[in-house]
Amino acid sequence: MINVRISSVRLIELHGTLDNNPSAAPAPQSRPISVYDEFHTTLSGRPNALGTERKTSLYLEIGTTTGVIGRYGPLGPEVLGALREGGIARTLLGLDPMATTYIWDLLHRANRHSRHGARKIAISAVDNTLWDLRGRLLGAPVWQLLGGAGRTRIPAYASTLGTAHDGDEVERVATRLLDEGFTAQKWFFADGPGQDVDGMERNVGLVERTRESVGTRSALMFDAFMSWDLAYARSWCRRVEHLRPDWLEEPFPPGAVPSYAQLRASTTIPLASGEHLYDRLDLLPFLQQGLTSVVQTDPEWCGGVTDLVRMCALAEPYGVPVIPHGHGLHAALHVVASQSPEVCPRVEYLFRSMPNRHHFELSPPSPEGGTFALPTADGFGIELAESRIEKSVDVIGES
Repeated sequence: MINVRISSVRLIELHGTLDNNPSAAPAPQSRPISVYDEFHTTLSGRPNALGTERKTSLYLEIGTTTGVIGRYGPLGPEVLGALREGGIARTLLGLDPMATTYIWDLLHRANRHSRHGARKIAISAVDNTLWDLRGRLLGAPVWQLLGGAGRTRIPAYASTLGTAHDGDEVERVATRLLDEGFTAQKWFFADGPGQDVDGMERNVGLVERTRESVGTRSALMFDAFMSWDLAYARSWCRRVEHLRPDWLEEPFPPGAVPSYAQLRASTTIPLASGEHLYDRLDLLPFLQQGLTSVVQTDPEWCGGVTDLVRMCALAEPYGVPVIPHGHGLHAALHVVASQSPEVCPRVEYLFRSMPNRHHFELSPPSPEGGTFALPTADGFGIELAESRIEKSVDVIGES
């Protein structure tokens, strides 16, 4: 028995500089707000000239009476208010950090708004940090605590958010990713119903261009980011069904269950959803009604490792694989490693943003040949590169 208690909770903000970093123009992505022309992004998303850029990141650290510290990040700014004003940080003091299920349930029950939004994201941050802490206390990576792994390498699909669509950039990037060993890649639509006929032609053309570039050697997925309506989605599906897209992701908001049901009944193209389903009760009707072919819940938004594992168990009897949304890598990679390849076949890798996102880490996960090596460090293995940290500020410090 490990006799240990939580003695401190810190949310630290790291400041540094990205050298020779190309600042990107707005990504070519159709968003829900794209129904208004003045908020629609450009088609290019091309990087501007090389230069320096200020970088800040948030990491949560939970300390213990043994001196061992758990760490997780980088985190979004949503966690700040819930951890501080919401009282989560102070609630953790004195608790047993090994009791992750109890702490998860305690935080979930403590506030009526815990199922969604900023509080759920903060609960996810705490849960993931506690899993890292458990790994450090027990001297094992998180995937081993979750039951071990049957694979030495974890496949990834390349997510192309931020890639230009003009010129021959689509063809160049699609071919490059295939050559780098990625056997699946996801592309983001630049247009929705607000861009009328021209936008539809560009969205159909994106499928034609990528399929012509990779042939049948790569799976191709496409993300509409909740910006379409049913008529538009049906029209696109009819136009591209013969090109065999491997999934259409989030054509509608997650609450639009009737639209998902009607589209599912009218096309053979698989539908994917889940990154904006933050609760098992949200996910259940998608599974029961066969509305999604892939579950994409995000361990940094849906309740952390603890609840992502539960969602894997929920999806498995329905034969629906879980491929976590790639907002972050650490938690998703370890959960996928611990599951059967049938349950969790791969992870998502946003190849343009991940290196800068993990700028302050010594050895962040990095794929080779389209796969990740099985992590070996204790916990999540998140160690900070002190040489890159120009300033560190405790925005929350409870002890």
